[in-house]
Amino acid sequence: MEIKVSTFSEKEIRPVQLMANQRIAALTDVGRMLSRYGEFVHVDCPACGANAHAPKFEKNGINYVECKECNTFYVNPRPPLDVLEWFYRGSPNYAYWNEVIFPASESVRRERIFVPRVDRLLELCRKYEIHTGSILEVGAGFGTFCGEVKKRDVFTRVVAVEPTPDLAKTCRDKGLEVLEVPVESIQLEAAELFDVVASFEVIEHLFAPIDFVGHMTRLLRPGGIIMLTCPNGQGFDIETLGTTSNTVDHEHLNYFNPKSLAQLLTSCGLEILESFTPGKLDADLVRNKIISGEFDVSNQPFLKKVLVDDWERLGAAFQEFLIHQGLSSNMWIVARKPQD
Repeated sequence: MEIKVSTFSEKEIRPVQLMANQRIAALTDVGRMLSRYGEFVHVDCPACGANAHAPKFEKNGINYVECKECNTFYVNPRPPLDVLEWFYRGSPNYAYWNEVIFPASESVRRERIFVPRVDRLLELCRKYEIHTGSILEVGAGFGTFCGEVKKRDVFTRVVAVEPTPDLAKTCRDKGLEVLEVPVESIQLEAAELFDVVASFEVIEHLFAPIDFVGHMTRLLRPGGIIMLTCPNGQGFDIETLGTTSNTVDHEHLNYFNPKSLAQLLTSCGLEILESFTPGKLDADLVRNKIISGEFDVSNQPFLKKVLVDDWERLGAAFQEFLIHQGLSSNMWIVARKPQD
């Protein structure tokens, strides 16, 4: 798939004047999560199920390990389901994003993220001859994706799954059909199954990703497609910055890579159609950490040249290289449910 690269900066979707209070809310969330650290449990690799791993690093009192089989890295030990449900239900960080940051940046997010996302969805449906009767988004958040899909008038039915009450209300206020329940609670007859089931930046938050993919597959009609996006643990931003990366945070439990995520979906009986890394912010994210003094490149002349000294000439071209070589820190995977 041809991926078009355009100029894009972190500040457009995360306004600087709003992020100081967001950091306070996030630190509050870290404290809340760590207050129940005694309940955390050890798990095997969330991608391949292997129980062989090596320590990777620690951040904010949370331990990360890397699977020796598939190189997924993940939080271990991690909060179990009941702790996660409690955590997200009372999260001041989620409330701040929903009440402040998302409304302030929605128009830019729609233009820069969601319009291209829907364009790509429709292109994939045409490419693989997917029926466009119905689409389900799991973890609809602020409802911008579903709203944009609905506006295109291609799918007959557009449904948002959003179990967080405030976000579910936001979706309803936009005129969307909303299921305010966890995906595992949804029961459908064969005639009600969806042609497309999509989930964006959700799977990295989950205790048991394989169960999540299984539930998504259950709601998909034979021949339909699943679309997932999440951070790429082997992407430039994450591999370069490590614990300094804002993507490495207390909410993200799983850091798949293109190979390991494909392995996970295949184990659920899905056929991988394609995966790619269209993220546009890696270079800008690392550059911002350099400029702020949080990341030192004094001994890395190549990064200093590309990301600072010759940014105007090289920055966009470097990001394009990352995208086309599968090295961006945002990845997509598209998989089909086999016909019965």
